[in-house]
Amino acid sequence: MATYLYRLGRFCFRRRRAVLAVWIAVLIAIGGAAGAFAGKTSDEFTVPGTEAQSTLDRIKDTFPAQGHGSAQVVFAAPAPGGATAPGAAEAVGRAVARIAQVPGVAAVPDPYATGAVSPDQRVAIALVSFDRKLADVTDQQRDAVRAAAEPARAAGLDVAFGGDAYNKLAQIEGGSESIGLVVAGVVLVITLGTLVAAGLPLLTALVGVGVAMAGLLALTGSFRIITTAPVLALMVGLAVGIDYALFILFRHRRHLDEGLEPEEAAARATATAGSAVVFAGLTVVVALAGLAVAGVPFLTVMGLAASAAVVVAVLVAITLLPAVLGLVGRAIDRLPVWKRALRTGGRVTVGERWARFVVRRPLPVLLVGLAGLGVMAVPAASLDLGLPGGGSQAVGTDARKAYDLVSGSFGPGFNAPLVVVVDAHGASRPEQAVQGVAAELQTLKGVRTLLPPQVAEDGRTALVPVIPRTGPDHGDTKALVNEIRDRRGELKAATGADIAVTGTTAANIDVSTKLGQALPPFVAVIVGIALVLLALAFRSVLVPLKAVLGFLLSIGASLGAVVAVYQWGWLDGLIDVPKVGPVVSFVPILLIGVLFGLAMDYELFLVSGMKEQHVHGKAPREAVVGGVKGGARVVTAAALIMVSVFGAFVFGHDPIVQPIGFALAVGVLVDAFVVRMALVPAAMALFGRAAWWFPKPLEKVVPKVDMEGEQLIARLAEQPAEEPGQGPEKTRAKESAGV
Repeated sequence: MATYLYRLGRFCFRRRRAVLAVWIAVLIAIGGAAGAFAGKTSDEFTVPGTEAQSTLDRIKDTFPAQGHGSAQVVFAAPAPGGATAPGAAEAVGRAVARIAQVPGVAAVPDPYATGAVSPDQRVAIALVSFDRKLADVTDQQRDAVRAAAEPARAAGLDVAFGGDAYNKLAQIEGGSESIGLVVAGVVLVITLGTLVAAGLPLLTALVGVGVAMAGLLALTGSFRIITTAPVLALMVGLAVGIDYALFILFRHRRHLDEGLEPEEAAARATATAGSAVVFAGLTVVVALAGLAVAGVPFLTVMGLAASAAVVVAVLVAITLLPAVLGLVGRAIDRLPVWKRALRTGGRVTVGERWARFVVRRPLPVLLVGLAGLGVMAVPAASLDLGLPGGGSQAVGTDARKAYDLVSGSFGPGFNAPLVVVVDAHGASRPEQAVQGVAAELQTLKGVRTLLPPQVAEDGRTALVPVIPRTGPDHGDTKALVNEIRDRRGELKAATGADIAVTGTTAANIDVSTKLGQALPPFVAVIVGIALVLLALAFRSVLVPLKAVLGFLLSIGASLGAVVAVYQWGWLDGLIDVPKVGPVVSFVPILLIGVLFGLAMDYELFLVSGMKEQHVHGKAPREAVVGGVKGGARVVTAAALIMVSVFGAFVFGHDPIVQPIGFALAVGVLVDAFVVRMALVPAAMALFGRAAWWFPKPLEKVVPKVDMEGEQLIARLAEQPAEEPGQGPEKTRAKESAGV
């Protein structure tokens, strides 16, 4: 691999203007396609095959409104009894009549006629049904409904808009990515020392993210893409794009310090650091694409979208970056911010001092690190999964106001209605069967009340709305759904009718259950992939096993932190958690997929340096010190950049994006600084030479990846002095084995 990437890096360096022109043309072309074909993203987290979704699909012809978008318009008076005062009731009536005239609104019953008024007569709810699916409800229609409620506002009523149509999720908030970029820029300046060098990773990463995001937006016109997918692609693409460019640029600067010409330095950096980038990118792509194992379509789309962003980031790093290095040449050291010392053999770096500390005391470091991560992982045992709704929106938003008003005035269960579908085709007396099912449901402990059933024209199918005593994210609501389903056999025997539970609340519970069940097989697939890829990369047995154990420790610690903050409410004053409750159901599986790839990045860059030292004859512990010394600075910078990019999204208010950003930021922080920079060198020091043992039968069949560039160095040493691109520095190039 190193040889091919060496040739590619040298080609791009020499044909820099053509390569730059190609990338600009690609960016313009895909950007134009995005402008021409971009459509809408979807907020529907549906999973085909679950009971709730299958039931909705089955009754969509009989009760089409069940599959359509809906909203709540909540009218609140300042004092009890105010909603039923003559002037207020008249104003609400006019508002409801105007809402009914909005194009796309199928029905909006008068709340006074349906009894949707709170016991203290302060709050009234108008339930709006649209004539189309939620994904097809437009922002213009939402705004028109808002405007139609003006008579109620003019009468002094507070009006809030909630329900599925107004629970907008996973929106990219302006400023989050900018904060991450600013922090990343500061880290790059400190690490690289000059403004020119620091600007290159930011420039190439933005090009890569631009291409990936434009391509994804262009596909929204033809495919159903969940709203979270572009956000995840932006987060991951930006982070790895900066990091991959930094790894190659850092190696390029080292080669320049060693005396190589810019062309040779860029080619060798692309060959060696680029090999690690390609391999690391491959692990991220495989892990993200592996999200398809869960069998959840929207999660598969998210994984593929982020994978595409990583692929573009890798291509940019190994093609566009060498071309830009060719344009910059030795001007890379211009605009210095601080005086950068050249590498010298006698210079002792902070990374080297830390590595020597670890290899002198490997067992205590290992035990302390394991104990700390174990403590962090304890809360993960209490992990509870759910999907966000109106109660998860930021305080002060319309959806949150509507949720709180309904919950406070009617009870939390009115925000979590269940729909029990009664199929009485097999019953001798259908009407009595429906009434019998309703009577049995009313006796359940978790049921607060039932709303009047909706009966189909044939009289044999009915919908029974069930209002639980608890909210949508409460464990008792999930228990009620399971209890109703468990009793279908006895209800069938008593009434002759079949039942099924559906509705938004039941669908969200089913999705969370499905994702929870998908976690173990997904982890098994990820572990298997890691073992194979790392065995291929390092030709070792212990190194892949150690890497996988470290990854599992990072996952446990980061999930523990997520549970403590978002489920238990720790740090609520520091982090503006919209609502303490269950963790967003796809955060754990997403964290595992993304963090696996990023963890393998640091494993590859650090351990490849150790193997490089080992290949060149260093003793085991000296090889560990040399590997950490060579990689500590760049890995530290890369981790800080990722933490800043992911962490910037924590300060937004989106109930999905915020915990994803927090989980990834904590995961990278723990994995880079505790697992890879402490536990890995400690374990490698304890392993000694056994770290590089590989069974002889496998030696013959496993191909050599040559990430360290050993074969490349040998070939370069055999080339004649007049080889193009070598120049008068050939002798020093031969002597530069530290690639």
